[in-house]
Amino acid sequence: MAGEKIVFFDGVCNLCSASVQFLIRHDKASVLRYASLQSQFATIQLKSFDLQPADLKSIVFLDEGNCYTRSEAVVRLMKYMKGPYRMLYAFRFVPRPIRDFLYNIVAQNRYRLFGKKNVCWMPDPSLKALFLD
Repeated sequence: MAGEKIVFFDGVCNLCSASVQFLIRHDKASVLRYASLQSQFATIQLKSFDLQPADLKSIVFLDEGNCYTRSEAVVRLMKYMKGPYRMLYAFRFVPRPIRDFLYNIVAQNRYRLFGKKNVCWMPDPSLKALFLD
């Protein structure tokens, strides 16, 4: 998996699923791959970073062997977007504690604000190749 860009997300969270769909639409070079945090694949991949997917309330982004969580993951993902969304990468200059504070408020309330599915979101067959679990 070295060199790959993998987004791990909460597959039952409506906000997270919508975010993945956004990333798929705006990934300028189709370099991102995806896996739900509930998958066996996530458990195996994140173990080397001492992360337990069941304990995470965060998006996780593996980018060429580096692991990013919370706001850092979101900001780094913007580097791969097309159009005006790429400019959001400039938020990397906002101190991480400030970004993470705001991120954590949303993450802790995501089910209440956006809802939750009973099962993980499944991509349609045309997108299946982008998913690793």
